[in-house]
Amino acid sequence: MKTKRLILFASGSGSNVENIVHHFHNNPNVTVAAVLTNKRDAKVLDRCNKLKINGLYFNKTAFYDTDCVLNILKSLQPDLIILAGFLWKIPSNLIENYPNSIVNIHPALLPKYGGKGMYGMHVHQAVKDNQETETGITIHYVNENYDEGAIIHQSKTKVSLEDSVEEIAQKVHMLEYEHFPKVIAKLLEK
Repeated sequence: MKTKRLILFASGSGSNVENIVHHFHNNPNVTVAAVLTNKRDAKVLDRCNKLKINGLYFNKTAFYDTDCVLNILKSLQPDLIILAGFLWKIPSNLIENYPNSIVNIHPALLPKYGGKGMYGMHVHQAVKDNQETETGITIHYVNENYDEGAIIHQSKTKVSLEDSVEEIAQKVHMLEYEHFPKVIAKLLEK
């Protein structure tokens, strides 16, 4: 069986990256080929060093104005590209070259609380402000619009009026850690 190759994109601390790496650590059929980040000082790069995974930084010009990132991806030959806390909109040259191969996780039940500027604590604050009784995660394919690609998986958790924004975030993180690696594994089996 050919080894399946994952490329992860992240902008922040990389907790989802680490969780995914640990999930596939003992699986000889899956490898995390590299982690790409758009932030030179992203904590995910420290995690990459500890996990002994290639971490690559790129800037806005390399991402949007050239084929630099596309060429890196082509050289790494990913079976799936996973956005694990990556905040930039994916350019059309990547979407065209990797149709239905770029997967994102969003910290809400789309179509609610999606779109530009809706990430991390902004989403959880909106959930609290609107007194929602549930929230969750959405794992979806990436298309040319923020958070509008076909939904692959959703998981829900209850929210109470007493929950702080931090408590809501923690509930959502637990869903991410539980479900994201499993959904990725199922996609790799296709």
